[in-house]
Amino acid sequence: MTTLTQKSQVTIPKQFRTALGVKPGDEVDFEMEHGKVVLLKKPKKLPFDKWKGRLGRFKTDDIMKELR
Repeated sequence: MTTLTQKSQVTIPKQFRTALGVKPGDEVDFEMEHGKVVLLKKPKKLPFDKWKGRLGRFKTDDIMKELR
């Protein structure tokens, strides 16, 4: 059992942090399922995800021709 702080924060017990594999700095999400709150670990983004879709209308073959 844990207690809600004045800032509406709670500490996730170690057994649950370990089971989820979460550590300081990781993002978590909450969902409601059948009147219960479920804690989910958000998947980490891959390093190249930030570049996804940046090339827009260009095709790989066109980009390769430009680079050569």
